[in-house]
Amino acid sequence: MEETTVAEQTAGEAPKKKMKLWVKIVCIALAAIVAVVAILGFTFLGVWNNEISTFNSFKKLRSRNDANDEGSVYFMKVKGGFYFDELLEGGGVSTDSQLISYITENITKGLVKMNISETDIGCSSFTATTPSGDKLFARNYDFAKTNVCITICDPGKGRHKSFSTVDLNYIGMDVNKDVSGFMNKVTCLAAPFVPLDGINDAGVSCGIYMSYQGGGVSDGTVATNQNTEGKDDITSTTMLRMVLDYADDVDEAVELIKQYNLHDSANTSFHYMVADASGKSAILEWLPVNGTDATDNDGSARELVVTYNTDEMYDTLRDGAEFDYQWVTNFIVKDQDTYYTDNDSKPGYGRYEHIYNSLKSTGGVVSDENDAMRILGEVGQRTFGGGGGCTVHSAVYNLTRKTVLWVSNECYTDKTAVYSYDLSTGELKNVA
Repeated sequence: MEETTVAEQTAGEAPKKKMKLWVKIVCIALAAIVAVVAILGFTFLGVWNNEISTFNSFKKLRSRNDANDEGSVYFMKVKGGFYFDELLEGGGVSTDSQLISYITENITKGLVKMNISETDIGCSSFTATTPSGDKLFARNYDFAKTNVCITICDPGKGRHKSFSTVDLNYIGMDVNKDVSGFMNKVTCLAAPFVPLDGINDAGVSCGIYMSYQGGGVSDGTVATNQNTEGKDDITSTTMLRMVLDYADDVDEAVELIKQYNLHDSANTSFHYMVADASGKSAILEWLPVNGTDATDNDGSARELVVTYNTDEMYDTLRDGAEFDYQWVTNFIVKDQDTYYTDNDSKPGYGRYEHIYNSLKSTGGVVSDENDAMRILGEVGQRTFGGGGGCTVHSAVYNLTRKTVLWVSNECYTDKTAVYSYDLSTGELKNVA
């Protein structure tokens, strides 16, 4: 057997050493890459954790029916505080574009651009009580075919859990298409900033209704645009979000709102109704200091006027009824005789009178949530007519029990379109 020389052994070991060195370099490089990816992954999760959870909760509840002008219904459970505390702490926002910039920067991290659309909405609301004493807040959202999202927020840190309904057209979703694709679903993360009505776990409900103020201009609408020095700013939907998140009752809601300059969203004018579990309610309107609707051409010259259900005008209308019910549609309720020339000039007056007559006949008492829903059905756009469009959703909020009865697109007899929600359990049920 031939012996291997030292030189030959050394020559054979060199390639092996080079191979081991190459493998070691590759392993180190791979480890570095894995570490970077892990760091990026943890950073991504840390930055986007709440948004990812919210995104993943977005789902369709009910499919569209274009033949009946019905959009799809979605559900989303929002994780975290969606930077709303920071918005208010920073002085709020005075325009939709500012709100969009804030949402884009904080919620979508600058990756998704969005818009808030103009809208021409009707709507009706009333409060009532049941024989057992439960306080109810009922609301129709009248508009046109659109997609909506039932939005659940539970931000914690002293803020209330809430249920609200969001018109996704308001944040730019196409009314004639389902919400699909990654970027559209990311855009829907803005939903908490644009509620149209809702209830919180303290039993406070609030709704928004177009008021068509500004009769002296060509299109008949002048948005409220206050500029009182020393006050922070708030838009229509962010004001409603503030009420749902922070108010324990009507009085606290009013006091919160008084601290801000209101800037109505979407270049339209609104008034609002808020109610609580005690049975107290109020209609909030921003009216010209002097003048009438015909001369109300400057939204900055308006001041907040609050009409409570205990005010004298309601004492007179109730004919001595024990429960202080209240109702609203789309015209100013305060000083109607000076703000309008006649009833025909009051938008939504027919619905207003129908609701009043229904409540007056029982002293503001309804047998239960389904009975309140019946009245909403009677003034739904498809049923009541006169204005075109449709009632997108109807909701009856039980302020005593903190529950919701919710119906999509006037499908009151179709149980697949009827949902219930309980704020205490967090359970959303289809009643079918």
